[in-house]
Parts: sequence; C-alpha cells; structure tokens
Amino acid sequence: MTPRRSAADFRAYWAPRVTRRAFESAERFLEVLEAQSCESAGCLLLDICMPGMSGLDLQRALADSARSHPIVFLTGYADIQKVVHAMKAGAVDFLTKPIDSARLIAAVDKALRLDAAERDERQLRNLIRKRLATLTFRERQVMEQVTRGKLNKQIAVQLAARVGIAYEIPSTEAWTLDAQQA
Repeated sequence: MTPRRSAADFRAYWAPRVTRRAFESAERFLEVLEAQSCESAGCLLLDICMPGMSGLDLQRALADSARSHPIVFLTGYADIQKVVHAMKAGAVDFLTKPIDSARLIAAVDKALRLDAAERDERQLRNLIRKRLATLTFRERQVMEQVTRGKLNKQIAVQLAARVGIAYEIPSTEAWTLDAQQA
C-alpha cells in the first residue's frame, strides 16, 4: 500500500507547473471565462456542492462551450447517481474526500493531457477551415468529389458535364477534347 500524500505534497508537485485559481462561485467563474481566450490550457477541479450553481450545473453549462476544459470532480457528498451523471457528461474523474494526493495528481495530469489534445485538435480544425476558405469554387467542387472517393477521371468527366464540355475516352484511355464540339 502506498503512503497517503498530503495536500502540501499536491501543492508542491503542481506549484511550479501550473497556475491555480480559485473562484467564489461557479457564476463568477463563468463571468471570468467569457473574458478569457478559449485557447488557455487548464482543467477544472469542481465540487458537487458549491455556493449557487452546483458543480454538475456548471458542467452542464459548459457542455457545449468551446471554452470548456476537462473536469475532475472532488466531493465529500457523492452518491452513485451523481457520479454516473458526471462521468457520462464527460468528467475525467470523480474523487471523494478525503482525497489521496497521488490519485488527484494522476487525475489532474490526465485532464491536462486531454485538454492539450483537444486544443491541438481545435487548432487543426481551425487551420483546415481557414484553408478551405481560400479554395476557389472549382477547387471546392473537385475536393467534394475527391472526398467522396471519385477517381480523377470520373471527376473530370462529371465537372466537364456541368459546364457543357464533351470529352471522349479513347481506347488508349487518354483524355482528348474535341475542339469542334466545345
């Protein structure tokens, strides 16, 4: 059995690695979050019982937000229904008090890794959106067909048909344009 670590051990482990910030309520956190960049790294340590909005209510409020971070629940008032609800809604972990520092460190570490992966994925999606926005109309038409698994020749014939160009496919499979028909 591993020895139980104290809260001081937890603070000593994370102090040089992260900036911690406590909020007096979930509502206050939401106010501050609105003013922040959604690309800031982090995770949330939430209790089920908080003044005003509960931890589960905050989790629901953040569910569809681009500004949400992975959540680790800490509580002394857990029942199975709350644990199941929190985990189904995407919580990284659900720890009961008294908290074992080693488990808390592992949960926070997992949440921070998950957050980094989600931020990387968002950055990649944004880059793809920006690149797609630079495509011409014709390039978008070609891309649509490529993503549907069409071969280059099939795309050429289909797009040529849209603009009224007739192609012949000779037996040598070379593409030719009959200038007199075009």
